[in-house]
Amino acid sequence: MYRLNNRVGGPGALPPKPILAAKRRRQLHPFFFSMGPVALSISSVLLIGLMAILYLTQLGQAVSANQKLQDYLAQQATLRRQNQDLVYVVSQEQSPGYIADSARALGLVPADPKIVKGLIVKNLERIRQIDSRIQP
Repeated sequence: MYRLNNRVGGPGALPPKPILAAKRRRQLHPFFFSMGPVALSISSVLLIGLMAILYLTQLGQAVSANQKLQDYLAQQATLRRQNQDLVYVVSQEQSPGYIADSARALGLVPADPKIVKGLIVKNLERIRQIDSRIQP
C-alpha cells in the first residue's frame, strides 16, 4: 500500500500529473454541449430542414428517373409495333401473288416457254444451293 505522506507531498512524493483521459475528454468535448438551449434548438431545426430538403431532392430525382423509364418503355413498345408492321409488309410484298400482280400492273407478261432458249455452257460446274437453315 501507498503511504499517505508520499501521496500528499512528502519527501518521496511524485509531482501530480494530469490524468490523460480527462485531458483527451476536454479536447474531444463537442462545442454544442456548451451551446444554450436556444442555439441548440435553432441548429437542430436547421439540420432537420436540411435533411428534409435533401430527401425531397432525392425523391424528385427518383420520380424523374421513373418518368424517363416509362417514356423509354412506351417508345420501345411503339418501335416494336412498327417493326411488326414492317415485317408484315415485307412478307406480303415477297409473296409470289403480289409480285405477279405488280408485274402485270407494270405491263410485264409471263414468258412463253416455247420462245425461251437455253444456253448450254460446256465444262461449267453447277452451283450448289446452300440451305440457310443449316449451319455448317
